[in-house]
Amino acid sequence: MSKPRALVVGTGIGGLATALRLHDVGWETVLVERAAERRGAGYFVGMFGTGQAAAARLGVLDAIGNRTDPASITYDVERDGRRRPGMGYGDLPGNPQLILRGDVEAALYDRVVPLAEMRFGTTPVAVDESADGVDVTLRSATGGQAGERAGEHVGERSTETTERFDLVVGADGLRSTVRRLVFGPDSDYLNPFDHIIGATTLKEPAPGFTAMDGLVLAEPGRSAWVFPFADHQPGILFNYRTDDEDAQFRRPPIESLRLAFGPEPTGPVLGNLLDQFEAADDFLFDSVHQVVMPSWHTDRVVLLGDSAWCVTLYSGMGASSALAGADLLGTVLQRNPGNPARALREWEMRLRPFIADHQKNGRRDLVMFVPQSRRDKARRTMTQTLLGNGTTKRLMQRALAGQFKEKSTDVAAA
Repeated sequence: MSKPRALVVGTGIGGLATALRLHDVGWETVLVERAAERRGAGYFVGMFGTGQAAAARLGVLDAIGNRTDPASITYDVERDGRRRPGMGYGDLPGNPQLILRGDVEAALYDRVVPLAEMRFGTTPVAVDESADGVDVTLRSATGGQAGERAGEHVGERSTETTERFDLVVGADGLRSTVRRLVFGPDSDYLNPFDHIIGATTLKEPAPGFTAMDGLVLAEPGRSAWVFPFADHQPGILFNYRTDDEDAQFRRPPIESLRLAFGPEPTGPVLGNLLDQFEAADDFLFDSVHQVVMPSWHTDRVVLLGDSAWCVTLYSGMGASSALAGADLLGTVLQRNPGNPARALREWEMRLRPFIADHQKNGRRDLVMFVPQSRRDKARRTMTQTLLGNGTTKRLMQRALAGQFKEKSTDVAAA
């Protein structure tokens, strides 16, 4: 009896974890990726208990590692150079692992390469679902071999082939091609936050700080966060509110960032961080959205991770929810052999309340990253003052523990 066959679109965390989990439950898997090659290490990710539990079952938790340095200190800073000890991301309840997106992807990739077929430079252009399968037309940048497998190089020609699968998994990100082909245009599902993010890796610490110092400069409608890592240069994340999202992309990203953080003088720290962003070889500059859909699946096509529910970076659960979603998907498919429609209904029924909570938390926790008003800024300053004292810091962490408890829910447990 032949194995059921799945197409997984996207080789990010969700796609790689899905391929690994489906192999574990007896599926043959083909992964396709629009990009011609693997992405770089990427930027900051906090992985809470939900993701840690799923990663452990997938057998990659140890390989992912942990870049948290217990000795690092995070400072709340002002433009004029004033600073006070504050609470960094690693100080949050739930003991999140501070890692890079690429740490998770590399651990998964190493496991998946010998188990599944990978095709880079390949994207779906048509999806035709029927009762007994899904015909997918794939456009590849090669002539004959649809991309890359275990080190083969992508060619230059373009070709299209149509193949049949028992299941299609769209794990291809916020602006998902699978979602657009099967469920409709992005505008039907993208819920804008009216915020822009810019991120890169710093080549040197900000003036007056060490590589193991974190810092947060937070003002009404804008903020800059520096995340320290063990064994890696710090990462910088800029956030700002905008009333005209499209205008932010009509000029170079650094110009939009400088306008957003002006017209006041930047001061030495913020000025240096903006200069480093401008000089960076690689960076992310994008708008912030949640994906809100009435359903994440048909009978044989399912969306997973940011394609389906993008909780935003403000929830801190993007990587964790993608791992948990992939883990649970394998479990329900194993429980419902030959009946993917029933499996997908069970999967979404189990997962949707969990995701709804974290989307709500993402909207709530936006003000933690970007104070939205002077009142938010004053509240943050008071909080940071309390956190500067060891006793009140422990009390504050206990007070926040309830809000963060759901980030350690093992939603994918069998």
